[in-house]
Amino acid sequence: MDIITSIALGIIEGVTEFLPISSTGHMILFSDLLKLTQTDFLKSFEIIIQLGAILAVVAIYWRRLLVNTEILKRVIVAFIPTGIIGLTLYKYIKGYLLGNNQVVLLALFLGGIIIIVFEWWNKKNPKTEAITEIEKISYKQAIYLGLFQSVAVVPGVSRSAATIIGGLSMKIKRETIVEFSFLLAVPTMAAATGLDLLKNSTSFSTNDIGLLLAGFCTSFVVAILAIKTFVSYIQKHDFTAFGIYRIILAIVFAIFFLT
Repeated sequence: MDIITSIALGIIEGVTEFLPISSTGHMILFSDLLKLTQTDFLKSFEIIIQLGAILAVVAIYWRRLLVNTEILKRVIVAFIPTGIIGLTLYKYIKGYLLGNNQVVLLALFLGGIIIIVFEWWNKKNPKTEAITEIEKISYKQAIYLGLFQSVAVVPGVSRSAATIIGGLSMKIKRETIVEFSFLLAVPTMAAATGLDLLKNSTSFSTNDIGLLLAGFCTSFVVAILAIKTFVSYIQKHDFTAFGIYRIILAIVFAIFFLT
């Protein structure tokens, strides 16, 4: 990997982190497209630069996250199941799931179908949104949201897609659950990055650190723009287009890998 590649992956991460299309899945697929070897460093890179995008949430929503204790408590409660599952499965995730193109393509494809079917069902069965503010999400619902998010330990699933669909199924307003998914990403990716650094930072060379910083900073800047664009988009649209995109992406890359 060189500096240009790390910046390119940082752009991909920043654009895709908060969309229901799986940023990890995109980085794995495009790393393969760029013929990067799936080394332990590349797997760490794919985890760590996600924190750069997540810090964009802190930059935009820090008052909501740090000043409003009711929101903070719900974010912490929702993080607990994700943290436990992520810590328990860390070795398996990094050893077998990260870098596995077949898993990513299958998750993207099936996830796309689920999003399309869910949005179709939503339109056919309109319901009154009972929860319009994060502060009104119950702690029980927060735990369920954390469990939904934990499905995204499988690369290609999409952390935001799992959380948002879970929230919509519990009658949480679309804009509210999207914002909650942003905030929940902060402790989730901070913990994932911290754990990976704890286990692998001593093996990073000076060049590796430079590549990490380049990808990290790039994803941060791009994510700020992506968040604002996504928030504006969901005010007028559902996620069907993202479901279609996931299916097309999975098919195109499957054909590419087969040929």
